[in-house]
Amino acid sequence: MGNLSSILSLIRNIEPRNIIDILIVAYIFYKILMLIKETRAEQLIKGLILVVVVMKLSQILGFVTLYWIIQNTLTVGLIAIIVIFQPELRKALEHLGRSRFFTKKFFESEEEMEKVVSELAIAATNLSSTKTGALIVIEQETGLSDFVQSGVKLDAIVSSSLLENIFFENSPLHDGAVIIRRDRIYAAACVMPLTEQLVSKELGTRHRAAIGITENSDAIAIVVSEETGTISLAINGKLTRNYNAERLMLVLKKLFKRNMENYNTMFKRVKTWLSKTKNK
Repeated sequence: MGNLSSILSLIRNIEPRNIIDILIVAYIFYKILMLIKETRAEQLIKGLILVVVVMKLSQILGFVTLYWIIQNTLTVGLIAIIVIFQPELRKALEHLGRSRFFTKKFFESEEEMEKVVSELAIAATNLSSTKTGALIVIEQETGLSDFVQSGVKLDAIVSSSLLENIFFENSPLHDGAVIIRRDRIYAAACVMPLTEQLVSKELGTRHRAAIGITENSDAIAIVVSEETGTISLAINGKLTRNYNAERLMLVLKKLFKRNMENYNTMFKRVKTWLSKTKNK
């Protein structure tokens, strides 16, 4: 009865801020779990939990030497973990930076967005029909300026004709990726990072680069195979294949419209908050 009374007393003393506090902590843990799921960090966390359990047991059972070794190893190990898993930590921080609060506007209007999508779909289809290899990377929240430096800046309006000429065999800029920023072909012949995933032997360097850049950023990558002419799409490190013009346009429009909706929602919230602040 005493324990039950204590629990009831605790529940009665809970305030709204305590509930909010618990929900925030739960959300943070949920996001951390989602970020490390199916990564090297997931196995690391499992290993750390096991080590902590063994350390606690050694303390309870009086295994002084074992406890001392594990305790000191963990102290030094935390620094090693930060160094070894720097890419995962960077990815987690970039993920936080891509939250809706920081959403930036890609297109001025839906008409502009549809025109860019149409030109990309036409270019991919025409390149596919001639089995001309191509890699088109579309920048989103994560800036790709680091990769732009490895190529040639163009800053030209997106058009299917220009994209087809860039990737035409033996043209000066065909070997590398084109980076699209909003409605502009921002750079060409850019070098992309290759994925470390084990991928099918059918997939060449372009496909590995498409997966690699979408692992390192939230960019979208369109790939046209030089061997088969197959159009593929890479998003969040996942590659899907066998696109035609209609399907490619449908997926791209859906992704861009989601961004526009997120931006408009964020803009309205900020505007409402500023209005309330001004009235006060």
